[in-house]
Amino acid sequence: MNSFGNIFRLTSFGESHGPGIGGVIDGCPAGIELDLDFIQHELDRRKPGQSKLTTPRKENDSVQFLSGIFEGKTTGTPIGFMVWNNNQHSSDYDNMKNVFRPSHADYTYKKKYGIRDHRGGGRSSARETIARCVGGAIAKLALRRYNMSVQAFTSQVGDIKLDKTYKEYDLDVTENTFVRCPDPIKAAEMENLIMDVKSQGDTIGGVITCVAKGVPAGLGEPVFGKLHAALGHAMLTINAVKGFEYGDGFEAPLFKGSEHNDRFFNDRGEINTHTNYSGGIQGGISNGKDIYFRVAFKSVATILMEQETVTIDGEETILTARGRHDACVLPRAVPIVEAMTAMTLLDYLLLQKSRQFL
Repeated sequence: MNSFGNIFRLTSFGESHGPGIGGVIDGCPAGIELDLDFIQHELDRRKPGQSKLTTPRKENDSVQFLSGIFEGKTTGTPIGFMVWNNNQHSSDYDNMKNVFRPSHADYTYKKKYGIRDHRGGGRSSARETIARCVGGAIAKLALRRYNMSVQAFTSQVGDIKLDKTYKEYDLDVTENTFVRCPDPIKAAEMENLIMDVKSQGDTIGGVITCVAKGVPAGLGEPVFGKLHAALGHAMLTINAVKGFEYGDGFEAPLFKGSEHNDRFFNDRGEINTHTNYSGGIQGGISNGKDIYFRVAFKSVATILMEQETVTIDGEETILTARGRHDACVLPRAVPIVEAMTAMTLLDYLLLQKSRQFL
């Protein structure tokens, strides 16, 4: 299960402290003009060491394409790529070799495989998401042909959250703040909270909101292939994600049907709805309205504080983590949420086109 997608399919490989992270993208349509600067920019948004809020690990995260591209365009054949690791401090994890870190994948990987890479979590490390950002960047470039766009932003850190809908913010200014929040005042509060938590050796979680615009009606498969289910699956494969809701989500039960239904009307010859409580998806199929959803991220499990745990032999012990870690994953998770959304939408667009007559 190291592959994602049906037609547009990404297979990733590599570990946090191995030689590098790579991937193979299969099913990408031919003729997509690849903006290599844009792809690298998407990786730069994810990479460590980009601000005071993120881990100080320094990595260039420069992508090297190995196949599937000719004269700047996709050829329709598998796209192979590599991003080499350059700044591992594997010795930071020596004291964790025989210890299970609380809320990490150490114990479950050991039970599943009988062996684990203790250096940064190996395959369970969020560094694996590099491959997703490459695949997502290419998917974004493909979606441009259809005037589809994907934008995500931090909408909550701890108990500090935005109090308006996404339509009331200028999402184009999201990148102007370290925390990637379109409200500069709230962003400053979020950043101060993260820095305060970081100074204590602790961590904090939050919520990322994502909006997909220009998505045509008709994307989504019946019953088990519903579009919102696919998006939920995509988000829940991201490290530290604990929840997903689209449209009104868990607020929906607060409304009666008469209050919550998205009523249709004739909009100058086009069918439209007065509201979008459904989040752009009805019956598991896109309806042409904006698709919006929220993704909840837990606090990063690695904290620079003493914690009670056990060794691999079951002996009780105290663990104090060392190394370079994020106090809050959200700033770097924004491009990952966008990447998984873009790949899902392109995949489902290709699925829809595969059943249409030429």
